[in-house]
Amino acid sequence: MEPGTLLYDPTTDKVGEFQARDGKYAMLRPVGGGIEWPADPDTLRPPTDTERIGAGVKAANEQAARKYPRLEPAVDITTVPAPVPNCASCADLIALAKSAVEERDLSAQVDARVLMRQHHAQAHPVQAQPTQAHPA
Repeated sequence: MEPGTLLYDPTTDKVGEFQARDGKYAMLRPVGGGIEWPADPDTLRPPTDTERIGAGVKAANEQAARKYPRLEPAVDITTVPAPVPNCASCADLIALAKSAVEERDLSAQVDARVLMRQHHAQAHPVQAQPTQAHPA
């Protein structure tokens, strides 16, 4: 076996790259890198296409997760800023959101939330607005 050869280990149900022999064991490393594990060389076999491709996809996904970790969104898009008292625009946008909910128009609900956040950013930027869960 040559270093880098892909082999399927039925004991662990994993595909690994052959690294070297260590006594009576073959040392395999996960595709894409990782911690080596010992395997019985008598049970190893070449991987099927499905096993080989699956190991490659798993390695690519793990690499992508390390490079691009999932981040929490900066804005909670499920809530809208609380309306400012005596602001006609806030009242109009809340009415628009409620109407969209009543009509079960998901697109209009999203539009209303976006418009409300934009309105707050422009008309009420200095006020620290608490957000509230809203049906829109």
